Amino acid sequence: MKAKNMKRKGSSGQVILIAVLAMALILLSTQVYVFEVQMPTIETGSNSLNDHIFAIKLGSRNVAIGSLANISSGGAYTVFTSNLERWASLVGDESQFGKGILNNTVEGSYPYSSGVWLYWENSGFGVSSVFANFTFELSGRGVAANSSYNLNVTTTLLVQDTYQVILGDEKQINVTFNLLNEGKPALAEQITLYYRVFDSWFAPNASNNYVVTDYGNGTYRASFRASIPSPNVEVSVHVVDRREIFVQANATCSQI
Repeated sequence: MKAKNMKRKGSSGQVILIAVLAMALILLSTQVYVFEVQMPTIETGSNSLNDHIFAIKLGSRNVAIGSLANISSGGAYTVFTSNLERWASLVGDESQFGKGILNNTVEGSYPYSSGVWLYWENSGFGVSSVFANFTFELSGRGVAANSSYNLNVTTTLLVQDTYQVILGDEKQINVTFNLLNEGKPALAEQITLYYRVFDSWFAPNASNNYVVTDYGNGTYRASFRASIPSPNVEVSVHVVDRREIFVQANATCSQI
């Protein structure tokens, strides 16, 4: 079973990307100003230089999040690599610290392709993820720095579901799912659930006694009633997290 693709348009992800690039550049500009003020006494291991490197790492992460939001909403995988190139160019343009070079290598080994892994299939498991490795080198104006770091942004959805026959084709369906960001509990911005009847998918509503309970710790429980002739009850859970990253997981319910 594979649910129909309900990916959203990519415009919101692109807006997020533009915003995070702007914020990242502001962070760098702020650190440059601090450097200029403190330059007479600055040393290679100073807080100002460390803060500048931290700002680059934070900017890289924000670009990755914005890219994944765009890709999971329907954007091309190449969005990730092209946005990292833009970010590296912005970092290199901040020449007040000297010559800064930011290089990246996106993960290409399975299950990643061009640094991206989207898995929204039928096992009750869904993931939207990007992965890249970075090196940053800075030299000039009496300072030098080298930093290597990897970056993984991953939104995961885990689904467990059961159903109970009420009468005839009428079934009570309970779906419990967990949302994770980098393996830690996360909160959803938007939740949409579908159930299958023959070859069509339907979203439960008030007429189905549809209720979603948010436990506040990344765990959610949805319950509803539906008339489903088949003994195989299939659901598809679609979630957008607080970072605007979309993830989907499909599952077949177990009868109780």
